[in-house]
Amino acid sequence: MPAASSISCSPDRCSKQSTGHGSGRCPVSGAVSLNVDLVTLKAMLTSSALRRLDGRAYRFCPDSECEVVYFDREAGSVFRKSDVLVRIGRKETTDPIPVCYCFDISEADLRREIERYGKTDIPAMITAEVRAGHCACEVRNPQGTCCLGIVSKAAKRIQAEVATSAAEMRVVHR
Repeated sequence: MPAASSISCSPDRCSKQSTGHGSGRCPVSGAVSLNVDLVTLKAMLTSSALRRLDGRAYRFCPDSECEVVYFDREAGSVFRKSDVLVRIGRKETTDPIPVCYCFDISEADLRREIERYGKTDIPAMITAEVRAGHCACEVRNPQGTCCLGIVSKAAKRIQAEVATSAAEMRVVHR
């Protein structure tokens, strides 16, 4: 029986909560993985991969170094990056690295704003759009969940990188 889940996409709660049991580890990397609804897979898979969709309780592998994106251990079904229509942000190392699929935001967009203004308003913009009901995370985000957490973490990491780079430049010019 597939695990029951509930999707919650709001500024206060951006997560996918599992209420079921089962093997939650990626068959390749062993990473603890996240439940993902079939509607997400159907929206994300290439046409040839969609024809191989035969599981019922798929999970998303978050391991950045693993080629597996979706799997259902019970069905023995595995989909890799090449089976998905979009770039998987957490599995990419070169631009563009998507962080928000609903509003087409990449790490490069965050970096550009932070370098130009010292901060970014992108997380606030996404929050406003989510509150307005304009997101479609369950079909646009390969994880099937809201991106706000990922966007906020990426913005903080990039802000720290830019600050470190600026500090290093000041030391070099002294």
